[in-house]
Amino acid sequence: MVPPTTPNANGSANGTLGDTPSSAVQAVLVQSEPMPAQSVKVQGYDFNNGVDYSALLASYSRTGYQATSLGQAIDEINRMISWRLSDDPIAEDEQEQYLDPEVRSTTKCKIFLGYTSNLVSSGLREVIRYLVEHSMVDCIVASAGGVEEDIIKCLGPTYVGSFSLPGAELRKKGLNRIGNLLVPNDNYCKFEDWVMPVLDQMLKEQKEEGTIWTPSAIIRRLGKAIDNPESIYYWAYKNNIPVYCPALTDGSLGDMIYFHSYKNPGLIIDIAADIRAVNNEAVFAKKTGVIILGGGVIKHHICNANLMRNGADYAVYINTGQEFDGSDAGARPDEAVSWGKIRMTAQPVKVYADASIVFPLLVAETFAKTRQTDKRG
Repeated sequence: MVPPTTPNANGSANGTLGDTPSSAVQAVLVQSEPMPAQSVKVQGYDFNNGVDYSALLASYSRTGYQATSLGQAIDEINRMISWRLSDDPIAEDEQEQYLDPEVRSTTKCKIFLGYTSNLVSSGLREVIRYLVEHSMVDCIVASAGGVEEDIIKCLGPTYVGSFSLPGAELRKKGLNRIGNLLVPNDNYCKFEDWVMPVLDQMLKEQKEEGTIWTPSAIIRRLGKAIDNPESIYYWAYKNNIPVYCPALTDGSLGDMIYFHSYKNPGLIIDIAADIRAVNNEAVFAKKTGVIILGGGVIKHHICNANLMRNGADYAVYINTGQEFDGSDAGARPDEAVSWGKIRMTAQPVKVYADASIVFPLLVAETFAKTRQTDKRG
């Protein structure tokens, strides 16, 4: 073992560094302060222990980089799932209904889930449907494509293609490309044939019964009408989970509403009622958690609703957006804290990753594992 060295009168280290300039020694051999006792040691998964996927995912929090962020996201979502009002002390101004110990023990965190249309086009649709089918989330915000792509998949499949397929050739063949996915244009023709009678009936009810159609009410009707257990919105209808879409007309559904306005004009969509409804979802919740896949309007709509209650208590973002251009899509959770959209006491997590890779892993270690454990118990 080499004994410790100290710089001599000429600035070099005794016996080991010779005439090394003292400035170099001081620059390179800076003495470290002791790490805090609770510091986590970097240690990845050892496959000598066999293939244990749960242990592998558990090791992510100790792996570093975005693996650690995913590990932290898993912890954050498990905190959302496990929280009960009974975990917190009774507030001085608590409402009478929440003084009952049984009510407190069954009052859960309200979980908002937001996602963009491309994720429903992908196989994440089935992961999202699982969450909705088993009432694991309480409120959904989706883009227009995030609604119609689910319904369209009930009428015709989406296929795996390639990012490099030339657009001009695909256009000639009537194939629409979403990244490396292909959607035959016939699927949208089938959607028109299916949705027009639904819009006709909605207009009839508006005229004869005075029905006010909000985007969330339209989505609920579409879920009821599709009557297919493969659909996210079928289960949202069945389980009474509200789905909000502030930009409902920005997609094929908007195209259909446009065509319908010529074939059978008069349908009115009220967005004001929905902004009241989605904001109240947050305002009257005891605690809220947000899981947001992607960015844009779905991200801001959820965060802004939580501003009305001075911020969400738990938050997980998964997207590849960067913050350098000032976009809301790329903003880190701490920016939302500055606006009061996430609470100052929260421990929010952003995972910089493709949601199609990490979200199934996250669900496996949170919602799915909790449900499996509850069934065994």
